[in-house]
Amino acid sequence: MRKIGLIGGMSWASTELYYRHLNKGVQKRLGTACSAPILMESLNYCDLSRITTDEQWAHAKEVLIASAQRLEAAGATALMIAANSMHKVAEDVAAAIAIPLIHIVDETGAKMKADGVTAAAVIGTRNVMTEAWFRQRLVGHGLTLAPYNSDRADEIDRIIYDELMQGKVNEASRRTMKTFITDIAKQDIQAIVLACTELVMLVDPDANVLPIYDTTRIHVAAGVDWILGEG
Repeated sequence: MRKIGLIGGMSWASTELYYRHLNKGVQKRLGTACSAPILMESLNYCDLSRITTDEQWAHAKEVLIASAQRLEAAGATALMIAANSMHKVAEDVAAAIAIPLIHIVDETGAKMKADGVTAAAVIGTRNVMTEAWFRQRLVGHGLTLAPYNSDRADEIDRIIYDELMQGKVNEASRRTMKTFITDIAKQDIQAIVLACTELVMLVDPDANVLPIYDTTRIHVAAGVDWILGEG
């Protein structure tokens, strides 16, 4: 098996999901005695949460590049960033290392294209839902994306940052997300992109009115493929 590098801590709750499901994926395919070879660096999210300014993003880029280089030097053969929002600087990180970076948006877009999906809506943090770096990368895989709702984005941000990133699962928020997804599904779309690595704590991708493409699940599957020499 090939050793994979994982930049986590953004948040620790989603990193826990990555670690668990990378190991479960390897175990499912190789047997119960097997586990995934992972080099993981968990960053301090205090310095990286709710970034808004160019200066803050420049700092985040430096932090992630340094982390990626340490993981490469330690023997990782490919890199994963365990957060959708931090993929805003993924191209800079990839350019600073010699090993491949498994990109969460590209893996999701390729999966949707293979399934014949051409129209979708994105649910995630405000910057993921609204900024061009995420949306245009998905559009590059042949997708048309529905517009976002600003009021809905505020409440989703609150749920993610104030609850899920602290490991809290609130049943009222689960109902809120279910209502949001039902409303979003009324648009002229074929699927929904769950573009926050923590939202799967509230949303069951297999139990909704439209197909839901969970970026975490898709990203992890690509990581397992790499570990097993199939990526």
